Amino acid sequence: MEPNGERRHATDAARQVRRVALCDHDGTVSSEDLENYETEAELALYREYRDVVGLFQYVVETERRFYLANKVDLQVKASGGDIYFDVTMTDAWVWDVYRSARLVKNVRVVTFKDVNIEELAHDEDSMPDIRQIRGR
Repeated sequence: MEPNGERRHATDAARQVRRVALCDHDGTVSSEDLENYETEAELALYREYRDVVGLFQYVVETERRFYLANKVDLQVKASGGDIYFDVTMTDAWVWDVYRSARLVKNVRVVTFKDVNIEELAHDEDSMPDIRQIRGR
């Protein structure tokens, strides 16, 4: 399932470690330093995406994450009158600036929100621009 409490805690801890690394001797972080760090991290993530996108067959977008994957299984399920989506991905790459390991063997997402799955065409002109997909 999409991140459990332990994963959220690990992500929060990673953010805190980064914040401490940017701190001055008095324990403060300038907003400019933090903004610069986050901008550089996003740029590095985009470059990694650009480098790996050609290795994957599908783009999967959920409310919380963006994935590249080589195998996607979407199951539409019903429970008590509600419909939800159960998505399983194999050999995936996760767009998450705070993850140190973005390549994942298996991912499972269960959500009541929309799921968008697109098959990638593998030529340079058709590579989706993550900034357009993420609305930036």
